[in-house]
Amino acid sequence: MQTLFLVLHKYRAFALFLVLELLCIWLVVSNNRYQSAAFFNSANYLAASVTESANEVEAYLFLKENNESLAQENALLRQQLQELNQRMAIPYTRASVPQEVAQQFNYEAARVINNSTTRFKNYVTLNKGAKDGISPGMGVIGTNGVVGKIKSVSDHYSVAISLLHTNFYVSSVIKGINAYGSLHWSGNDAQIGNLEFIARHHKINVGDTVVTSSFNSVFPYGVPVGIITEVNLPESATYYDIKVDLATDFSSLPFVYIIKNKLLNEKDSLEQVSF
Repeated sequence: MQTLFLVLHKYRAFALFLVLELLCIWLVVSNNRYQSAAFFNSANYLAASVTESANEVEAYLFLKENNESLAQENALLRQQLQELNQRMAIPYTRASVPQEVAQQFNYEAARVINNSTTRFKNYVTLNKGAKDGISPGMGVIGTNGVVGKIKSVSDHYSVAISLLHTNFYVSSVIKGINAYGSLHWSGNDAQIGNLEFIARHHKINVGDTVVTSSFNSVFPYGVPVGIITEVNLPESATYYDIKVDLATDFSSLPFVYIIKNKLLNEKDSLEQVSF
């Protein structure tokens, strides 16, 4: 306390000057309309700027939670859209599509916590595991298209084989012409894949869209795979040599959606008995 008094005594002249300055400003503002309006406009602008900055800081601090909430909402919207697509697939019988078929796929939003893109066999690590209902074999998609397939899970995490994996093939179809093949990554450019086994009798054009086919249980039909950027057909070749610009940018992959096929076990069991 004694130190405080000594400081006040030492700077008493400056303190008196500040008090008198503030008093003068208050008198000028109080007794002059122009100065009063200018002062309050400036004060409001300053307060608004401080409030805006505080809101931006708060939004940044809660960015992670907001992104996860948006990802969950997007997962629900994807599920509803897929259900609608299932019902619209057969126009004349859409009313009779069983509910379990229309609601065949569920989507679980997950955050990417590790992702490799520079190897020949790349993987994506996610923050959802067995306790979230995740199991090996489930498909993984991003906002723009195919990402990969779940390979292994623990209680709280899962690892997916990336589309950028030289042993991973995606059953695909060229939209509009029903030309079926397999999308495979060769291990070179992380943005370019090869569409294989497209027979030469099809008419293929640069710019055609490639989506997932109905010949697999991992992905629903119609998930974007990429856009054809190069088409070659050697004279004696049986199949086209097709380059595809992948729909997913693996260098920027914050969130993904894990696909749960509720009819997968039924399909696999039937195929095992039949074959």
